[in-house]
Amino acid sequence: MRYFIELSYNGSAYHGWQNQPTAISVQEVIEKALSTLLKQPTAIVGAGRTDTGVHASQMFAHFDTNITFSKTQLTYKLNAFLPKDVAIHRIFKVNPNAHARFDALSRTYLYRITLKKNVFSYNNALFMKQDLNVENMQKATDILFNYKDFQCFSKTNTDVKTYNCDIMKAQWFFKDDELHFIIQADRFLRNMVRAVVGTMINVGLGKISVNDVHKIIASKSRSEAGYSVPAHALYLIHVEYPDSITLNND
Repeated sequence: MRYFIELSYNGSAYHGWQNQPTAISVQEVIEKALSTLLKQPTAIVGAGRTDTGVHASQMFAHFDTNITFSKTQLTYKLNAFLPKDVAIHRIFKVNPNAHARFDALSRTYLYRITLKKNVFSYNNALFMKQDLNVENMQKATDILFNYKDFQCFSKTNTDVKTYNCDIMKAQWFFKDDELHFIIQADRFLRNMVRAVVGTMINVGLGKISVNDVHKIIASKSRSEAGYSVPAHALYLIHVEYPDSITLNND
């Protein structure tokens, strides 16, 4: 049978989601815990590959097993076994061909910028001292909807067949003393969200104009886009799937 795990994690201590040969990853600690509790080697496949230091308030992964178990009890045992910065929310049965990565309809990321020095958020949000023209940042962000090819925001030397992404939502808004950026797309390139945010910050600071974003995207060059903002303020917050992937989970 194939099962999905819904989970969250604070990525500060991890070198991203995906297994690494010389560094600890979120995938590794979950696989070790799951293999121990099921008493057999158990691999998991995640909905995406978040980079080093990136967090997830909602992530999904799938695994296969022939072992019969209580989903409630396994969830409880995993949470007891895993470190405090990884939490399992639920485990549910899915169709045998359901895939955590390839069946995802969209993914949504949040980037947090704090506009005032805050001793409780410096590990969770990017502190910006400078004033930002958020109206221009939104105008520049709206330009993204006119394009599909976002090679300019992709990390170089990546093994991808296409740089096309379908952006469904991209919005800046204030929440208390923070400026938040939400972006939803069917897929994201490596480093894409952080490069988009860095580019829009340059617009907000007046370093580039709103119309310069057209030129940057058309260039398809990473060196033309803005800097990559720090990972500690980036969160994967939602992964959407079709209802058809689930089975009766009684």
